[in-house]
Amino acid sequence: MAKDPGELLDKYNAGLCSEEEKVIVESWYLKLSSAVAEDLDMASVKRTKEAAWKALSANQPVAKKKPLNFWLGAAVLLIMGSIGIFYFSLPKTQPAVIRTAKNNDVAPGGNKAILTLADGSKISLTDASRGEIVKQGGLSIQKTADGKLVYTVVASDKGGKEALSFNTIETPKGGQYQINLPDGTKVWLNSASSLRYPIKFTGDRVVELMGEGYFEVAKQKVKGHISGATNVPFIVKTPGQEVEVLGTHFNINSYKEEEGIKTTLLEGIVRVIPSDVKEKEHSKLLKPGEQALLNEHAIKVQTVDTEAIIAWKNGDFAFKGDNLKSIMNRVARWYDVEVVYKGNFDHLKFGGYISRSKNISEVLNIMESTGKVHFTIDGKKITVLNKK
Repeated sequence: MAKDPGELLDKYNAGLCSEEEKVIVESWYLKLSSAVAEDLDMASVKRTKEAAWKALSANQPVAKKKPLNFWLGAAVLLIMGSIGIFYFSLPKTQPAVIRTAKNNDVAPGGNKAILTLADGSKISLTDASRGEIVKQGGLSIQKTADGKLVYTVVASDKGGKEALSFNTIETPKGGQYQINLPDGTKVWLNSASSLRYPIKFTGDRVVELMGEGYFEVAKQKVKGHISGATNVPFIVKTPGQEVEVLGTHFNINSYKEEEGIKTTLLEGIVRVIPSDVKEKEHSKLLKPGEQALLNEHAIKVQTVDTEAIIAWKNGDFAFKGDNLKSIMNRVARWYDVEVVYKGNFDHLKFGGYISRSKNISEVLNIMESTGKVHFTIDGKKITVLNKK
């Protein structure tokens, strides 16, 4: 028997399940129809996955006294305020509900990036073979088998006297990439984003981000003259703000088309400072679970669902009552498509959890199933229409 819920659903869709496995899948599916929309959150996703795994391990169906909000193996989307919940990975025995008009489908994005070295030369990380790509400034740059870019310190023939120089990694629309910086900090770049950083950190660690990135900052100490070793700050600059950290996990969304710059803290402490205001009293310290929204030079702090914020890093879309245009901005960046609107959709808000590994038609079909919106696909152009 399959031990993972997603694996079991794949077997069911392929017609390879045993009779006992079919009973488990179909009992889950029946329970899904009674799920309560207001309980839909990332915590329930985790609980559902754990419950499903326990059911598989116990070799028996999920107990009736524990109805599931939704199963992690099936992506779910609901329209806020409606009574319907809709699924996009239904068993093949279910009749198709939505037929999105399309001339061709669009595949999801993947690991794609361009590395620009300090001398201006460019390397396509999409096409580069795994192993060492280049040596520079006492560092070896390697591409791992799973597509990460890793910097390793090697012996320098310049005695540490190299001039400060920078590399830039850029992801296109439809691309993402992970990079391990020279100090051990890990950065995940979302679609249509870039990170500029020194090939070797000296003094304060400063990088520049455009778009969206998730950071796991490595702590670094330097010997002080009086008080011994002190932590070296790590600073992320974006147009409009700076984020100062010591060692922590956080996400920054600074896309120009969004409502403002969103800095979300998962672990540790960060200080968010508007670029045009350097005084500490105008900055904000964040605690884990908080998000700073910088809009028109003012910072608003609120508590958020951090798992939903970083769902993109883990291969998913997560919508928490988001408006349609905000959702389609994310879809457009990941699938590298143009979105055209014909009608007013300002009132539409959606919630749900959808895998980014699916073709675009499957994602759009989920929203269509609410009965409130319709899409057409024509090559790389998506047209959004009012449902007739």
